[in-house]
Amino acid sequence: MIKMITMTGDYYYAWDGKLYESDIVRACIRPKVKAIGKLVGKHIRDDPKGGIKVNPEANIRFLLSEPNPYMTAQQMQEKVATQLCLNNNAFILIVRDENEKPVQLYPVPCVSAEAKYDSSGELFLKFLYRNGKSGTFRYADIIHLRHDYNEDDIFGDSPAPALTQMMNVIGTIDKGIIRAIKNSGIIRWLLTYSSSMREEDIKRNVEKFVENYLAVETDTFGAAGVDAKAKVERIEPKDYVPNAAQTDRTIERIYSFFNTNKKIVQSDYNEDEWNAYYESEIEPEVVQMHQTYTIGIFTRKERGFGNRIEFEANNLSCASLTTKLAFQAMVDRGAMLPNEWRATLNMAPIPGGDKPIRRLDTQVVNLVKEALGKMDSKNYMVTAEIITRLLDSAEGGDKKNEIQD
Repeated sequence: MIKMITMTGDYYYAWDGKLYESDIVRACIRPKVKAIGKLVGKHIRDDPKGGIKVNPEANIRFLLSEPNPYMTAQQMQEKVATQLCLNNNAFILIVRDENEKPVQLYPVPCVSAEAKYDSSGELFLKFLYRNGKSGTFRYADIIHLRHDYNEDDIFGDSPAPALTQMMNVIGTIDKGIIRAIKNSGIIRWLLTYSSSMREEDIKRNVEKFVENYLAVETDTFGAAGVDAKAKVERIEPKDYVPNAAQTDRTIERIYSFFNTNKKIVQSDYNEDEWNAYYESEIEPEVVQMHQTYTIGIFTRKERGFGNRIEFEANNLSCASLTTKLAFQAMVDRGAMLPNEWRATLNMAPIPGGDKPIRRLDTQVVNLVKEALGKMDSKNYMVTAEIITRLLDSAEGGDKKNEIQD
């Protein structure tokens, strides 16, 4: 059984608050959550006879783009990613129709999850919700994402033990700063009179002292004079406020725990820094989503026919304009579709842009390589003549493209 971060009490929240309410934690996970929300799920069917087909079935396409009546795919993926970052576990319930076909997907915002087995050994998960109710579902109907999968056979390890001490430090620093600000309004000057005075006289003399010597608009501001009846003392408050270096080191530790850094959090990264973050932190989640969605949505027989779920990410969106323009070389070599390239430039697709194109001169190179591979001592003269004609025919066609049907 696991308890989720959303639970309060002695189990996790020693700093009297929820983890998601921390601005530092929320800032750390937000770039990852937003990136996972931008993933586009697609149904791929790799048929040896019919070739690769994208979204061949409308019901699966709608399931991936509109998982349920209350949220879009982007919203659900962000919600699930948030739970995964906070709890190292996230659950998606697959609702099936009478034919066992998936029709809806729902994230499960539980406060605890418990593994149970029936008499036949099938695994079930019992969820406890925030409203006190519970629900039990087959594990086969759950898409289970997890982090730090180490000790438990089913669940990822909780991040609570590793984060508790750091969050206590952050909470103590914040409280110390607030206390110091509040204490800045305490008594700074003490007037001691040598003779006894009535309370209203003391108050009137203090007000006159403040008005004459502590008000900025007076001519005597900054200089004070009193007679022998009163003694003036300045009181220096001594509040300890942690220095910036200590705070920064603690924040850096939290950044390291979530595998991020200041540039990623503040969106001040270049394309190389984002690519490094994407490959180390987001791409593993994409792979996990590929596999868990595929296993949850398709039966073993359907997977045997080449059905799978893939999530695409436009990781070139943060690339510089020079890098994006350089990908034109991939377009005219057939490695990238024109509409895929236009998407990196935030441009709308064009008719015919989903067909690959290839430069004629690259086709000639392939034909020359094929001819050289078949050349021997008997046909080298004929092969040389063929290669010469191919090269002559390619002259002037460097910039011509043809569409491959």
